[in-house]
Amino acid sequence: MLQIRGSARGTDLTGTLYERGEEPPQFRGAPDDDAPYVWVCDAFYEVDSGGTTQQLGDRTVQVAFESPMPRGFETREAAVEAATEHVRTQFARLGVPAEEVTVDVIEVAEDVAP
Repeated sequence: MLQIRGSARGTDLTGTLYERGEEPPQFRGAPDDDAPYVWVCDAFYEVDSGGTTQQLGDRTVQVAFESPMPRGFETREAAVEAATEHVRTQFARLGVPAEEVTVDVIEVAEDVAP
């Protein structure tokens, strides 16, 4: 299992990449069981009112979350690339340029829950 964490302006977003042989969460919209790599992460966007208050550097923003959209991939490389793009895109939705987002790929021990 890998965690892909994007960080920018004092805020982090972390998703989970389930690898071959690991059991991804089962819920409506999950990819079929044949995908060897499954990426699951929140998606969000800025709203004028409502949502959740989030501090983003020196700026306070209201953020609304979408249901996680799991995606299946055939290779680890494709999954990590898509996960990296996903976290950068979420920050871009809040006005943070991609070059400001640091992305870390973190190996998670099998016996440790994400």
